[in-house]
Amino acid sequence: MFMQILDGVIIVTALPQMARDFGVATLDMSIGITAYMLTAAVAIPTTGWLSDRFGARRVFLGAMLVFTLSSLACGLATDLTQFVIARVVQGAGGALMFPIGRVIVLRSVQKSEIVQAIGLTVWPALFAPVVGPAIGGFLTTYISWHWNFWINVPLGIAGMALVLSIIPRDTEFKAHPFDWAGFVLTAISLSALLYGFDGLAQGTIPMPVAGGLAVLGLLVGVGAVLWLRRARHPLLDLRTLSIPTFRASEAMAGAVLRLTINATPFLLPLMFQVGFGLDPLAAGGLVLVYFLGNLLMKTLTTPILRRFGFRSILTVNGTLAGLSIIACALLRADTFYPFTFAILFVAGLTRSMQFTALATLAFADVEGDKRSSASTLSSMFQQISMVFGVALAAAILNLSQVVRGAPALELHDFGIAFFGVGALCIAASLQMATLPRDAGSEVSGHRRTQVA
Repeated sequence: MFMQILDGVIIVTALPQMARDFGVATLDMSIGITAYMLTAAVAIPTTGWLSDRFGARRVFLGAMLVFTLSSLACGLATDLTQFVIARVVQGAGGALMFPIGRVIVLRSVQKSEIVQAIGLTVWPALFAPVVGPAIGGFLTTYISWHWNFWINVPLGIAGMALVLSIIPRDTEFKAHPFDWAGFVLTAISLSALLYGFDGLAQGTIPMPVAGGLAVLGLLVGVGAVLWLRRARHPLLDLRTLSIPTFRASEAMAGAVLRLTINATPFLLPLMFQVGFGLDPLAAGGLVLVYFLGNLLMKTLTTPILRRFGFRSILTVNGTLAGLSIIACALLRADTFYPFTFAILFVAGLTRSMQFTALATLAFADVEGDKRSSASTLSSMFQQISMVFGVALAAAILNLSQVVRGAPALELHDFGIAFFGVGALCIAASLQMATLPRDAGSEVSGHRRTQVA
């Protein structure tokens, strides 16, 4: 799962060198990122049906094999066409790995063990966006851009060996028809929506086209929901959204919180390079402090949730996370370094806690037979929030620049972006105060602590 998410962000720093080798403009290389993103968006909704029909272990192994071989092909590509084809295949394999991997982890655990189980599945989503650009920059600068992809080959082989030796064979299968209409509708909706918003944020396609795609995605999405609610064997079981804790964590305030969480790793390295004038290596060193905050909190998540419960954590910690994001707007190139480190470290701590608490609460009341469909829906929402988070941050940056009438981004624009994202994070966190006091208590153990 770490490979899948890492590969979506690791190549960003390698694009200029790859463009030179392929003989194309750097901007043309963005199609490699877009192809990966769109293929993943199309493939994710099929994961629930595939795992039910063929078995989670078997599909997970197949996805890892496809991802590993396509990673090899990406590194061997000699022109842009070959690279894009390899990225499409890689995106399909990668899209299946995360939701099905989570199903494998969750299918045999009791509710009291979900916090630890979810912890295993969320750390790739937490760490990969932070460390990916730094790893990619190091490999591209000191070795070769090819190793941004070839690094997945030994990791993939080791992962498949572990799956074969540790994960039990599948014993339960569900044979029901594939929902082709639901697949087409969700594929069109997600790809149009994500590509449209990505285009609005990055400026890679004309604004009217990007806006039209986003509107198309929304309209087709409404049709997809209507179909999935009435289909006998829907591709996505939307009944999972009737579970209050899942709905709050994935589709309501939790979706907004994820959006803000995903915006921060995009803004920080960009601010350090564009606003502070640091080189990629120095910027990566500052981002590492943010990463260390994420890492340390992983050891404290379980006892904190047990002591305070989900409602208090998501409300108070989320507010602190929003304030730490706003505090990033105060940073300058000449800011006292310990102060900078402290803000980044606290931002990393609160981000990790919020992300893990959201992911755990989502599955707190989902029964075993619903975890496959819940995992698929959760992965879809995460994919959307990842793109929307970057799109929101980029949109605020661009709007601030336009309002100032400046020819290029400046530090002031990043301050506006951090303030906007942080304020949105606080607003969504306060909405979490409407959760029941004992929300997810069977998972966190908070109620048992109170009774004791």
